[in-house]
Amino acid sequence: MRHKWSEKEDRWLTKNVKGITLKELTKRYNKKFNMKLSESAIANRKNKLNLHSGITGGQFQKGQISWNKGKTWDEYMPKESQERSRKTTFKKGNIPPNHREIGSERLDSDGYILVKIQDGKGHKNWTLKHRLIWQSMYGNIPTGYKIMFADGNKRNFDIKNLILVSDAEELIMNQNNFVKENSDFTKVGLNIARIIDRVNKRKVK
Repeated sequence: MRHKWSEKEDRWLTKNVKGITLKELTKRYNKKFNMKLSESAIANRKNKLNLHSGITGGQFQKGQISWNKGKTWDEYMPKESQERSRKTTFKKGNIPPNHREIGSERLDSDGYILVKIQDGKGHKNWTLKHRLIWQSMYGNIPTGYKIMFADGNKRNFDIKNLILVSDAEELIMNQNNFVKENSDFTKVGLNIARIIDRVNKRKVK
């Protein structure tokens, strides 16, 4: 049986649509009006009323200002929802249980060691340990360059084992199997790669 929408229901949708997913909106609507409408039914009504949640794929669009910015919970959230949120919201000054101190280390998915260097910058909070060690000795790494382990051992952080290579040089080394377990052999391979790279660039000119 097709649902007949009332003005009260439309007003409720208009007031509550912002900042929540279709799934959550449907759940709240059914609880509010003791109904069992599907998500598609709610979505169709939203379209009919030209209502938008302000989120795409469960997230705010880039550059979009949150609809509830500057508002208190009392202005947009029922008391029951506020109580649930307080149970899962960290109070100001609290530190999450999974917080890592600056200087902490962890492994990334490729087996490299990362060091935490700051807080509050997302994925930029961490940097590769071997890059950090090389930079502490020689300064910034030029654009288009990276630091390699000469012996291929990702746990050997001896400064003598860390070598600066360009993207082109690394490609040549990999293509010609110049990367060896013996660091001295790898460094010889790097010198050959640099010569090949210079020759290649002259040919292009």
